[in-house]
Amino acid sequence: MTESTRADRFVAELAELKIPDPAAGRGGLWLRVGVALLILGPVVIVLGYLMSNNTSDALVQRDAIIIALAGVAVSIVGATLFLRYSLTGVLRYWMARQSYDLAQLAGRLPGGPGQELGEVAVPQR
Repeated sequence: MTESTRADRFVAELAELKIPDPAAGRGGLWLRVGVALLILGPVVIVLGYLMSNNTSDALVQRDAIIIALAGVAVSIVGATLFLRYSLTGVLRYWMARQSYDLAQLAGRLPGGPGQELGEVAVPQR
């Protein structure tokens, strides 16, 4: 069995599973938004820190602390978006590969499709 035919069968199996094309979705957009928020969060934190240190007015310092805490929240949201959408592609491929491998394994088991009970399938090369 050549590698190209095996790859072609895998692509056909993916088409049968009706897995959505990740390029057509908004996953890439949300991944970039997550990265942008990850970068923006520490910038907002540093700005809040600088605002609180450059004044002696307690009201302005409290406002700066709130801004810095908002930066922490932005960083957490960015990290969550980044992890969710970066793992989606990997897990989608893994699930499709797992399904394909299980289908191949089921074809080798005794009593598989087109076999009598007790008959053992031998893979052909």
